[in-house]
Amino acid sequence: MLNFAAIDFETANGNPCSVCSVGVVIVKNGEIKEKFYKLIHPVPNYYSPANVQVHGLTKADTEDADTFPEVWAEVEQLIEGLPLVAHFSRFDEGCLKAAFRRFEMPYPGYQFYCTCTASRKVFGRALPNHKLPTVAKKCGYDLEHHHHALADAEAAAMIAIKIL
Repeated sequence: MLNFAAIDFETANGNPCSVCSVGVVIVKNGEIKEKFYKLIHPVPNYYSPANVQVHGLTKADTEDADTFPEVWAEVEQLIEGLPLVAHFSRFDEGCLKAAFRRFEMPYPGYQFYCTCTASRKVFGRALPNHKLPTVAKKCGYDLEHHHHALADAEAAAMIAIKIL
């Protein structure tokens, strides 16, 4: 796959519609061409301590951020016509669909590809696990800031360039 958009969401709490940041990496002809990162004012606007511990974002970070529909208006221009790639895509696709439902937006049926599933097929038992940092390292990408939406999207992009 030479042209795609890698995407990653972080959530404020256990509700999949509570997206609080998004990272998008646009790949054209097998090369990263553009990166996008934005904080999102989550709905519901509650941060669980477990989620804060994972990504470090708090209510104060996103208090004045745009809501999902405003941020998605920017994202959809970037990803127009591209398939979406994510590591463990079920999570990111679930967040996206939940946010679309929450804001009563018609879901356009984005096509997702999963780098975790691809890793299991390509590397199998050669890896101790198929977590994003492990697979990224195998593909030559050092994921220093795991659970930062843009860093995770870039890692997924690098994995996809190597194995999809």
